[in-house]
Amino acid sequence: MDKRIYLCLAHMSESGMERKYVREAFDTNWVVPLGPNVNGFEADLEAFVGAGKKVVALSSGTAAVHLALLACGVGPGDEVLVQSFTFCASSHPVTYLGATPVFVDSEPETWNMDPALLEEAIRDRIAKTGKRPRAIVPVALYGMPYRIDKIMEIANRYDIPVVEDAAEGFGSRYGGQVLGTFGRYGVLSFNGNKMITTSGGGALVCADEASKNRIMWYATQAREAYPYYQHEAIGYNYRMSNVCAGIGRGQMTVADEHIAHHRHVQALYEELLADVPGIRVHRQPSTGMYDSNYWLCTVTLDPSLRIRGQERAYREVVASAVGGAAGVIHAVDRATTDCQPNDNVEALRVYLSDRGVESRPLWKPMHKQPVYRESPAYVNGVSESLFKVGMCLPAGPCVSDADVRYIVERIREAIVS
Repeated sequence: MDKRIYLCLAHMSESGMERKYVREAFDTNWVVPLGPNVNGFEADLEAFVGAGKKVVALSSGTAAVHLALLACGVGPGDEVLVQSFTFCASSHPVTYLGATPVFVDSEPETWNMDPALLEEAIRDRIAKTGKRPRAIVPVALYGMPYRIDKIMEIANRYDIPVVEDAAEGFGSRYGGQVLGTFGRYGVLSFNGNKMITTSGGGALVCADEASKNRIMWYATQAREAYPYYQHEAIGYNYRMSNVCAGIGRGQMTVADEHIAHHRHVQALYEELLADVPGIRVHRQPSTGMYDSNYWLCTVTLDPSLRIRGQERAYREVVASAVGGAAGVIHAVDRATTDCQPNDNVEALRVYLSDRGVESRPLWKPMHKQPVYRESPAYVNGVSESLFKVGMCLPAGPCVSDADVRYIVERIREAIVS
């Protein structure tokens, strides 16, 4: 291979609309966290998500989670029910507010928050603390829709607001409705590896103009309406810049194309891996309610599967991060932890990497992260078992059909027959 196949990198539109909007930002001197591109990007997003929702463009998806929880009244001493099988951006903002994340495990079909376990957690937290959790945060893992109908029914019954973390689920739908539009707030992300990108950035889907204005107020340092700077609440510098929003406006012109490509890549993996022993492609339930964007394509490996080089898995301490914030890591002095993927998963990751293909383990469940060892967790073993056997394969707009065939061929040759 004369190139490296990356997991998921958004790319610019062939029309160059991103450059047009960014150039306008510089030409008009709108190089600040407000301006025509920010307004235009928000309008584009509102049209995309529909349902009469309003959208605030922010500096990151993490900032969106933070402000949504703040607007839900989360504060010191509160508890927030968070899906355990997710990236840390779903739970870290809970701690920013002095609250405690309470982790809820997954159901096996979608790998997302288990509604039955969610209700069990609500009842138990009320019994133990005497008060309801302040919010519920389901996550669209790898773009897969969560059981939002059941989650909303439970949330409404206990009068707990839902903050949908649809950071990975941009454009995914449940029952024909875009994720992020069911709960009180919906989180979107435009990081460099998402379905569309603003280089870095995110957005919060709000119910109406009043809630949008409140979020914008928090995101711009909570300034009061005086001719001088008056602050009666703590605010944050979370607004998206006009330059980044210009990239987003250009990306919106290819959003549907990107989603269609990811779904095409998923179908190709399903076809080409169908007869590979010990490899199972994760796919959406066939009920007709789920419409995943397949942000990442994921597979599971049978524990008995043997991979070339498996005997050397976890023998050396790694010096760089795998995916995410690659290069921005804290050095470790051991090669293993008490919860990690099976040796054959790590061996396949290394085998593919040596042949120019980036892959990645699934998210490590938050209830198994050392930083959350004291947090309550309601588990059924699903996320831990999946973490041990699962991995993500490249699916981005730059991944061609030939790339997928190359990846599958490398997987086939990696397997020891």
